[in-house]
Amino acid sequence: MADFDATESLKAAANPFRVIDPEKIPASRFYDEEFFNLEAEHMWSRTWQMACRLETIPEIGDWVEYTILGKSVIVVNTKDGVKAHHNHCRHRGVPIAGGHGNDRGNCAKTGFICPFHGWRWNMEGDCTFVYGKQLFNQDLLEAEDLKLRSVRCETWGGCAYINLDDNALSYVETMGSALDGLDARGIGNLRAEWWYGTVLPANWKIAMEAFQEGYHVMKTHPQLQQATPVLYNSRYGNDTGGQGPAINPDMSARDNILSQFAQFELLSEGMAGLVHAKELEIARQCLDVELPDDPAVAVPMWFGLVMDEVTKQLRARGENIPDIREAATKYPLDALQFNFPNSFVLVFFSGMTSYRVRPLTPETCLFEIWSLTNFPEGQEPDPVLEPIMLPYDSKEFPKIPQQDYSNIPIQQKGMHSQGFEYMRLSRVREGLISNNHRVIDGFIAGHSHARLAPAIQQLSLNFDGPILEFDL
Repeated sequence: MADFDATESLKAAANPFRVIDPEKIPASRFYDEEFFNLEAEHMWSRTWQMACRLETIPEIGDWVEYTILGKSVIVVNTKDGVKAHHNHCRHRGVPIAGGHGNDRGNCAKTGFICPFHGWRWNMEGDCTFVYGKQLFNQDLLEAEDLKLRSVRCETWGGCAYINLDDNALSYVETMGSALDGLDARGIGNLRAEWWYGTVLPANWKIAMEAFQEGYHVMKTHPQLQQATPVLYNSRYGNDTGGQGPAINPDMSARDNILSQFAQFELLSEGMAGLVHAKELEIARQCLDVELPDDPAVAVPMWFGLVMDEVTKQLRARGENIPDIREAATKYPLDALQFNFPNSFVLVFFSGMTSYRVRPLTPETCLFEIWSLTNFPEGQEPDPVLEPIMLPYDSKEFPKIPQQDYSNIPIQQKGMHSQGFEYMRLSRVREGLISNNHRVIDGFIAGHSHARLAPAIQQLSLNFDGPILEFDL
């Protein structure tokens, strides 16, 4: 492992809860205010964050506000592409926008108007009006100085990403080949069907870690375990209370396939868009096809057939989707891809589910879920502009998030238990949790973006993976 330089050593020493043993994560990292502030100053200020979906700003002049830990950024669609600005009036610091353009109008004609004294800026960030400008020393009103301060902004995969650090590598350079699999699956063509949000009484990392391993399925999502136990038993052990192997040599090929289809139904019910209703219907059409008698041959053959039929039938409807089987073969992905620092994409057939987690306080966070699917060109619905905000224990959430949300708040309470010094992680299956914490420590230590990027890229495909060695 490379030695820290003198500056990095000094910064690392200021981190009182740095991960020393990668299998032990100090509990204080999940509630300590000093550590929370270190993350805000050294990590959130330097990372690429998904600020909005591009479908929410389709027209020139459309904009949205993105907030993170007291910072406010305006993301706006301009004639020169999507740009971002710090959201404050250059006069007295009042925010000049809030919410999204549909709240206060497209800014192509009116620009952004400060609600305090009426100063104005156009969508490119140029100041276009100063009320009573003769009252000011003209040295204070230099055009370049009055421009809104720009924020790094790049687009990828149907989203706009921002970074508060002007010296960061580009988003694509930071993520590297980890994006290839999602690109191959046409992530940029997806649109949101719905968007939910909730405030969880938990540290943002506690909320994310519920989705960084599948080890919890047996107890938290028993319906999935029982539908296809071999999927989970083969990863986590046959002592997990499962019902036996999913591809069971004592069962017919058809019964094994019915078991797989039952999982599709549960995923469709439990996550809505993860297996979309239209995909479920196509899979249902494939239940009676002739297949070999050997279940070990028949089940993967049936999966391939479903992928082919989903591709063919959705294309026939006018949806612009890739060849799903070809993409899965060339770029195999696990069920979940993590995009550091705070978003996930869950993948199955042609649609996806997207998660984003933002810290609010050391022990609260905003958790958002999008259900994403394809639509024929010209038949796209109006964009979903705001999340439906629900209490975290609402029964209106799909079943799978309901089950996850039942654990997260009580785990946060457990972090304060007397004698609970650290979480104990499986080196084999809970590695992503450990790896993520150590990358956060790399930011707190002040490491360069070039040094951090290789570790960030390894996180993306590390779901259910092992603890990794990093040069951090």
